[in-house]
Amino acid sequence: MNLSIIIPVFNEEKNILKLYKKLKKVFYNKSIQIIFVNDNSYDSSGIILDKIVKKDNQVIHYLRKKKRDLTQSCIDGFLSSKYQNILVMDCDLQHNPKDINFMISKFKNKNADFVIGTRNFNKKHYGLSYVRSFASITLTFVINILLGKKLNDPMSGFFLFKKKNYFKVKKKLYGQGYKILFDMIYLSDKKIKIIEHDIILYKRNSGDSKMSFKTLIQIIIQILRLFYFRLVK
Repeated sequence: MNLSIIIPVFNEEKNILKLYKKLKKVFYNKSIQIIFVNDNSYDSSGIILDKIVKKDNQVIHYLRKKKRDLTQSCIDGFLSSKYQNILVMDCDLQHNPKDINFMISKFKNKNADFVIGTRNFNKKHYGLSYVRSFASITLTFVINILLGKKLNDPMSGFFLFKKKNYFKVKKKLYGQGYKILFDMIYLSDKKIKIIEHDIILYKRNSGDSKMSFKTLIQIIIQILRLFYFRLVK
């Protein structure tokens, strides 16, 4: 299956090459496109990406110079992709590239619109602190109460989808913040087919988590915005 892989990057100099090698091992000799969307990193991420691009024509280094934002990085990646099937994953090695083939299999065999890499919070996750686990569980509970349950892990940053589903909702998207997935899901038609694939979230290899109080506030704004849309329908 032709696939564009979108990887937002911000100061991931110690992770980029490791992730790239893992992806190439999983997708050896396959028709893929890897788009690293560099959110104007100030470490050596850009230099590393430029070196990879020179050696591999399947890789794109997309440099953003606008205001840093994870959602906008994803959107820029969507618009730069040449394939209709898109996968989004993090650059910090918390997402295992080996899961992608399982997600693709479910995507194709069940003709899904979205396949979500879902963290099962009843299992051990080496990459989640108690604070992050509690925050994710609480936010998921709030989303399910206010918006109706659609996903076990609407906060996931690891998902596969058909690009056309982005264009169907792009005018309504919040367009900023850190969690574009649940925005797309809850703005989409009720008939979309969503499949979940259990994953283990691994310990971050290097660098700092992007989770902060500001991030939490933006997620709450997104939830309330979607709840408003639900009320006025």
